[in-house]
Amino acid sequence: MTEDTKQSPIDRLLAIMAHLRDPERGCDWDLAQNFETIAPYTIEEAYEVADAIERKDMAELKNELGDLLLQVVFHAQMAKEAEIFDFAAVANAISNKMIDRHPHIFGNETGVMAEDRWEDIKAAERSQKGQSSALDGVALALPALLRAQKLQKRAARTGFDWPEPSGSESKIHEEIEELKEAQTEKMKVEEAGDLLFAVVNYVRANGVNAEDALREANAKFERRFKAMEVLAGDEFPNLSLDQQEGLWQRVKDSEIRSE
Repeated sequence: MTEDTKQSPIDRLLAIMAHLRDPERGCDWDLAQNFETIAPYTIEEAYEVADAIERKDMAELKNELGDLLLQVVFHAQMAKEAEIFDFAAVANAISNKMIDRHPHIFGNETGVMAEDRWEDIKAAERSQKGQSSALDGVALALPALLRAQKLQKRAARTGFDWPEPSGSESKIHEEIEELKEAQTEKMKVEEAGDLLFAVVNYVRANGVNAEDALREANAKFERRFKAMEVLAGDEFPNLSLDQQEGLWQRVKDSEIRSE
């Protein structure tokens, strides 16, 4: 492949991917891929973008955004080969969507775009696609916690929601009891799912994003646990639970004092 130094950066990337997928001169691994095999990498790269943002590593964010862009280019190249669409169609589609979803910027509407108006526009788009349910279009591949919140939010727009947080709070207690009483593995899985779904509902009712809250809790647990390991050294696994709990409280108190 001879590089054209006059190419734009995106055209260069498109040309590289086309070369990798060339049946005669391409890479065996790239040629063996399809939409299904690449999808997990696309999801993984999106998470790595989020991770770089979480760590405030802007140099790494640049790299991870490039990796994510490569996923878009990869899918677009495979679609082009199948004569379904190409990268230009992808770019045009999102451009059209952004214009349609911002009538207060690109159209005749005035004022600030309210969340309800945004949801109304998206609902109209789903209707045009023949999606009749309020829950249509909530991606199956979303993390379960995030998907639960989105499903609940969609349902709430139809009026199917507890009027007060106390309703979902009572549901949590009900699901805890049902999980305790579950006899089979299948029943335990079902009741555990219902409990988690109810917790997401309660968190959402209190105006908190469940995915963000759990991500923060994970980070806090990881940070405190690693601090406990540093305090105890190699002896940490040999400590009693009470001793480990004592270390946890020391780390927790230290964090509180430093705030």
